[in-house]
Amino acid sequence: MSQASNRDDASPNWILQHPAYQQMKSLEIEDSAQVHAAFLVYMDLTEVRRWKAVSCAKSPELQVILLEGREKEGAPVQTVLPLPAHRSLSHQSIRQALDRGFPVLLCAVASDSTLVYQRMTDGLVTPDPPAGPFQDLGRRQHRKRRQKH
Repeated sequence: MSQASNRDDASPNWILQHPAYQQMKSLEIEDSAQVHAAFLVYMDLTEVRRWKAVSCAKSPELQVILLEGREKEGAPVQTVLPLPAHRSLSHQSIRQALDRGFPVLLCAVASDSTLVYQRMTDGLVTPDPPAGPFQDLGRRQHRKRRQKH
């Protein structure tokens, strides 16, 4: 029973003791919610998505922690901008993130720790065509309009 209570006592503080969290705290970002968000995204990238060479860096202009890593071994480096969902972004801050030279993923972190990733690009990008055996049957052209009575 004493082992279980020791585990329960340590579990809320495991985040504070994690080396990655300690490194993020050492970057001296004033917004503790952003530091927490960055750590949650770091854990998702490294433990769930299995990204390679994930590191953190401070953006002095934005006063945020940015994460950089590779989706797979040999893939290009990507920047991840983790933000609490309640925090807003200006066009200027998006521009500063994009100007780092790497593709950027914005990760909104909800209060319940839900993570939503959105790829940001410099300018408009045309979408890829749908994948799969889809056919345009042209049904819209032959549909009759209802007459108003």
